[in-house]
Amino acid sequence: MAYYRRLGAVPPKRHTQHRNAEGGLYYEELMGEEGFSSDSSLLYHRYLPSAIAAAEVWEPPDPATTPNHPLKPRHLRLHGLFTGEDWRAADVVTGRRLVLGNGDVRISYVAAGAPSELYRNAIGDECVYVESGTGVVETVFGALPVGQGDYVVLPRATTHRWLPSGDAPLRAYCIEADSHIAPVARYLSKYGQLLEHAPYCERDLRGPEEPLTVEGEDVDVLVKHRGPRGPVGTRYTYPRHPFDAVGWDGCLYPYVFNIADFEPLTGRIHQPPPAHQVFEGRNFVICNFVPRKVDYHPLAIPVPYYHANVDSDEVMFYCGGDYEARKGSGIGQGSISLHPGGHAHGPQPGAYERSIGIDFFDELAVMVDTFRPLELGEGGLAAEDPGYAWTWAGRGPDTTGDAGAGR
Repeated sequence: MAYYRRLGAVPPKRHTQHRNAEGGLYYEELMGEEGFSSDSSLLYHRYLPSAIAAAEVWEPPDPATTPNHPLKPRHLRLHGLFTGEDWRAADVVTGRRLVLGNGDVRISYVAAGAPSELYRNAIGDECVYVESGTGVVETVFGALPVGQGDYVVLPRATTHRWLPSGDAPLRAYCIEADSHIAPVARYLSKYGQLLEHAPYCERDLRGPEEPLTVEGEDVDVLVKHRGPRGPVGTRYTYPRHPFDAVGWDGCLYPYVFNIADFEPLTGRIHQPPPAHQVFEGRNFVICNFVPRKVDYHPLAIPVPYYHANVDSDEVMFYCGGDYEARKGSGIGQGSISLHPGGHAHGPQPGAYERSIGIDFFDELAVMVDTFRPLELGEGGLAAEDPGYAWTWAGRGPDTTGDAGAGR
């Protein structure tokens, strides 16, 4: 995110001596992207950031996926993945259940009540949408209070941990990239400022407000990183707590954007999905559908036209309101719909006609479109509603040959 921030104590000139009150040196760390040819930040540590006392194998959550074959639309009920009091022992890092994934992006879901261990994703950026609940994300850059509707964008290799609060679960929809996640390029000037036509601006982004320093010795950090056949993990032990930065500045840091601050783009006739885009990564985009006035042409049909996004799979996470186009399908709060490339999709029977004359949609959904096909993780297979694919035809479920049959 090419928007400069500065927190805490930093020297007047970069890469020069920065000393504490006793005359000792702070240790400078340059955290940068794309071989230090893109965004970066400079952090000033009390202790050596590279010092580790131990390293051992850590097994991240199951990364295995099953192809969507035979090809069909899917409905996944994510709230059923965490029932009763299961959420109290789950944390946002190790409690995630993989729902969908491919080589570019992995989508997981968790309902959490326990604090996570310190964690670093060295594979790609993470964009975590908080469906409900509250908490704090502590990072090496500082702390970020989070709540319902917040997108939390965590740059690759940011050491952090999740601390849920309150008596209800923190429900998190986790989008993990194999690349960086950034504001949409067409919203930005050539120097990185959000332009006037963008549906949000820098004022809407919340970053850390002060450095976070924590004392501790022999502190563990879980690191997810690349392996020869997919994600693997290592547990590092640091001699001193890695939250030791007294200051930092730059354009690379975690930040929060609330979906309520997205200003929807509307028109006389139905707007295509790119109008709802909020972030993008390599080979995928993130969009959100928010409460908004809808099409005002006198002959408008406000719900989407039937469409075939021939290059993409489309994933919708329904997280608020009443999604007009999906009425009668069984989809509700906490549902996912997967409409794969190669399948034309659109409103449920009757929604097309019912939408005529409506001037406002009270709906909230997060969409991920991918340019490579998505496969189902163990959480996706466990959460499936097997009858969804047949709802347009008004028929009962047929699971013959279904990838999730018997699971």
